[in-house]
Amino acid sequence: MGENYIGLMSGTSIDGVDGVLVEFDGERMQVLAHAHRAFDPAQRAELLALNTPGDNELHRAALAANALARTYAQVVTELRKRVPGPVRAIAAHGQTVRHRPGQFDGIGYTLQLNAPALLAELTGIAVVADLRSRDVAAGGQGAPLVPAFHRARFGRDSEAVAVVNIGGISNLTLLPGDARPVRGFDCGPGNALMDLWCLRHRGLPYDDGGQWAAGGTVAPDLLAAALRDPYFALPPPKSTGRDDFHGAWLDGLLAERPGLHPQDVQATLCELTARVIADDLVRHLPATTVLLVCGGGALNRELMRRLQAALPGTPVQSSAERGLPPLQVEAAAFAWLGRACLHGRSGSLKEVTGAAGSRVLGALYPA
Repeated sequence: MGENYIGLMSGTSIDGVDGVLVEFDGERMQVLAHAHRAFDPAQRAELLALNTPGDNELHRAALAANALARTYAQVVTELRKRVPGPVRAIAAHGQTVRHRPGQFDGIGYTLQLNAPALLAELTGIAVVADLRSRDVAAGGQGAPLVPAFHRARFGRDSEAVAVVNIGGISNLTLLPGDARPVRGFDCGPGNALMDLWCLRHRGLPYDDGGQWAAGGTVAPDLLAAALRDPYFALPPPKSTGRDDFHGAWLDGLLAERPGLHPQDVQATLCELTARVIADDLVRHLPATTVLLVCGGGALNRELMRRLQAALPGTPVQSSAERGLPPLQVEAAAFAWLGRACLHGRSGSLKEVTGAAGSRVLGALYPA
């Protein structure tokens, strides 16, 4: 008899919550239902604002966490309508608003807004939360956490597979298919800068299918300047977020290059996202037989085209080609991590995060 878990994901794109209800039977897993709930404009604006210092942050963050828990609960309700029956636990990652591992005092921190006790009250289901801080405490980056799941779901013996999740930030998993360890790290910006620019100039939350970017021309000087950011030259393990790649970062580059057409800037940001992924893949796993793309970026046709152009010898495919649609992968990964926590199994890979060792991740809030 299998166990059902719910995984919830609200990522750095800050567009809403994806939830999946997953049945696990031994090592076999099947997504039984998927639900999405978009953030309303005020909620999204507040979550974005809390990524940078501001007035009365503690009060605002606490209320934003409560609101997020209510949104999570709505997604859980929708999933349970579709698939009635017992759920062992909900794994709720929270919304990252600061990510500074290893900095300041040698340990640093990663901070996700969440109200798991409230979520347990609202749903009557046990909640696994706080999935990153133990890895940070052990000297790791606390990110990315999905490579262990990618290995379990997409790994193949004797086949070098890479998986890139393109949310607000792009994170790459390298599955060499031999005796070498799995590796994974954040490449750099994914959708975050493109979404910001599209909202600023078109009033739209994202560039649907990359159509706006497709009509622009890459600005070589802007692209070269962006690629000189020190983050891209850092060796793994490494992780990043909106702390590093944000509107002020982009504005600083543009201030030195006035007069660029907004559509050309969008095309350049799309090329930047594709280029850093392709460069990292060629650098770290040149024998890759396929690159599987998940996250919202997989729905950006222009971005997928640019990725394929940058990797002419490597097929670039949606994760749906291997049985898991791109908007379900991260939520399924957190369901998998929640199950690992309840079973006392490690959910992290020290080779990925740089921690002193693999750790059981998460804190349990009983039903």
